[in-house]
Amino acid sequence: MHYCIACGMPMEKPEDFGNNDPAAQTCVHCTQTDGSVKSCQEIFEWWVQFFMDSMGADRDLAEKLVRKNMLRLPYWQALSGPVATDEEFDATMQKL
Repeated sequence: MHYCIACGMPMEKPEDFGNNDPAAQTCVHCTQTDGSVKSCQEIFEWWVQFFMDSMGADRDLAEKLVRKNMLRLPYWQALSGPVATDEEFDATMQKL
């Protein structure tokens, strides 16, 4: 299985890959229409909204969850700010 280098999303089906390109390293949520990777802020905000909408997380927790996830990926090693605890992150991931 392939995972998005920018957010870690599993990419299984063609529509999961950026621009439906199975060779893409980023998912549909992290890829611009021209194939380039969206900005850190765009990706960060998309995932914050995802956690707020789908998990009912408040903005503060959603931001910390996104930072925790992104910092696990080599693409985002320069990201800064508060990070979710392992317990917060694990509890949220179990709800997905």
